[in-house]
Amino acid sequence: MRVGSGAPAKNPVVILVALGFSSLSVSLMQSLVIPIQSELPRLLGTTASNASWVVTATLLGGAVAMPVAGRLADIAGKKPVLAVSALILLAGSLICALSGSLLPVLAGRVLQGLAMGYIPVAISFVREAVPKHLVNTATAAISATLGVGGALGLPLAAWIAQDNDWHWLFWVATALAVAVALLTVLVLPHVHDAHAAQLDVIGAIGLAAGLVSVLVGVTKGNDWGWTAGSTLGLIGGGVVVLLAWGLFELRHDAPLVDLRTTARRPVLLTNIAAALIGFGLMAQAIVVPQLLQMPAATGYGLGQSLLAAGLWMAPSGLMMLLFAPVSSFLITRFGGRTALSIGAAVLALGYLSGALLMDAPWQLLLATCIASAGVGIGYAAMPTLVLENVPASEAAAGVAFNALMRSIGTTVAGAVMAVVLTSRTTVLAPGGPEIPTVDAFRLCFVVGAVAAAVGAAVVLFIPRRKPVEPEVTAAAADEAVPVH
Repeated sequence: MRVGSGAPAKNPVVILVALGFSSLSVSLMQSLVIPIQSELPRLLGTTASNASWVVTATLLGGAVAMPVAGRLADIAGKKPVLAVSALILLAGSLICALSGSLLPVLAGRVLQGLAMGYIPVAISFVREAVPKHLVNTATAAISATLGVGGALGLPLAAWIAQDNDWHWLFWVATALAVAVALLTVLVLPHVHDAHAAQLDVIGAIGLAAGLVSVLVGVTKGNDWGWTAGSTLGLIGGGVVVLLAWGLFELRHDAPLVDLRTTARRPVLLTNIAAALIGFGLMAQAIVVPQLLQMPAATGYGLGQSLLAAGLWMAPSGLMMLLFAPVSSFLITRFGGRTALSIGAAVLALGYLSGALLMDAPWQLLLATCIASAGVGIGYAAMPTLVLENVPASEAAAGVAFNALMRSIGTTVAGAVMAVVLTSRTTVLAPGGPEIPTVDAFRLCFVVGAVAAAVGAAVVLFIPRRKPVEPEVTAAAADEAVPVH
């Protein structure tokens, strides 16, 4: 890869490290406040119901940002969108660090969620910024950060919060945001990858309104009641808005999301698998920490502290990164279809292991590492399949929509796991709180395994194609010209 003047481009390994570190830093925001979630009502002087929006706000911001950031990257170029996303992360983190009440913290958390648009754009940028022989490995590593950040963020945040004022969580986030902004501006190459088009503003507003309505209904359904008017109204209204949005997009000359492209069999099935694998990732992130922290007096709880539970979960996040070279090999040797199916099958195996291995922390560690290996393989293969089947002018938008489907899968998983865990409960002592039974936890693992197995089956219906060598897969790198 060479710059326009003929001088050598920046070291590709440095570029990859910059993209990986930045994506990981953005992904950490997902679990940043989980260690202090129970303390938020007191810290922010509000009710528990209101405080729960501090977690939900980031989820909603990310869901809205991913497709919009992807489309903007295809129109204006990927590096400018990456830089703006980094600045949004900085602004959101700084607002939270300087605030002590609910509304400004919510505003900051929304901005942190909007910065999640960085990750799918970074994934699509890889093919234009690194040499051909590193493309599959780089794609696997950057894709894995969507899961790694959540897994590593929990112990990191717990460690910071246990001996420090809660604002330090956001001061650390601010420092990370500064590093992301500097790396993005100074290290990433300038690439001629813009495509003349206009942003579909009405489509962006419609998609945001529909997604927010449905996701709020899903995330709050267990608290409000699944038959409550507010829950049904939000979910039903959101579905109606999304249907109207779809009709509008089909008639638009330059839509936010080209639904005809996403309806192509390989892309459609990949996105369905993304939702199912995203479901699997979040299921373990919800169930395993609760099981680890359940009191030993229950007879099945493992009595771990929040920090200890986070540390037991941390290796699973690292497993996703360690499997990047394995993912690269599978994609290069057998193609994205086979790699994605293998990843989903390994994820299912991890959940089945969890259903059988619940008696000690090390057993859950083993199960989560197996599951995370599957997630790592699957997350690496999905962008490859998408990029192989969408036009170059829609590359970032295609990857971003795939990331959105993963996000929807994780949201649905949170709701389903909450229903399962509250449907089978017991009490330790008369008058005490209701807690999930061991069968409830085991059923969660089984549900996760079924979702992953269905994902593996769905992938098999993707048309088989000849494995793409790195030289072919990275063809876009030859078309994009880095410049000073």
